[in-house]
Amino acid sequence: MPPTPSKTDLMKADGRTIQDVVAPDLKLLFCGINPGLYSAAIGHHFGRPGNRFWPALHQSGLTPRLLSPYEERELLRLGFGLTNIVERATARAGELSAEELQAGFVSLEKKVIKYRPDWLAILGVGAYGTITDNRRASAGKQERKIGGAKVWLLPNPSGLNAHFTLPKLVRVFDELKTAIE
Repeated sequence: MPPTPSKTDLMKADGRTIQDVVAPDLKLLFCGINPGLYSAAIGHHFGRPGNRFWPALHQSGLTPRLLSPYEERELLRLGFGLTNIVERATARAGELSAEELQAGFVSLEKKVIKYRPDWLAILGVGAYGTITDNRRASAGKQERKIGGAKVWLLPNPSGLNAHFTLPKLVRVFDELKTAIE
């Protein structure tokens, strides 16, 4: 197991980016809001211990076993990928401005057009509401498509999102699994 980033490592990660895990014609492209400092420090998506993305992915049956952030490229074999709305890392997604989210959304739409996933799963209800001006959006299938992909909205799996426990996250990930099958 790689070493835990130090406080200095985390401070240096501010503004860094993480490489997308993407390929053409995926079944599903997961899209986070932006990398956290821990994820940027280790260079892998949903990297902070306590982030519930990887456990929810596995417990819903989307992956055959629990993957670690260091195994993120294994998702490609399953037809899944990873990206973010905004590329730069911050301590909290709340540090992003509405303008930065809007600009990131334009880039995301171009990426979706380029790679043509069947589904786009956005992990962040509030961020989605900001970028689409739909403040009443809720988890689940959305009416609008983005770049030709069907859209599924998921709650942010960060441990900071206390509204959604792991069992609740697993339920919405399971609903997504049913939809993409």
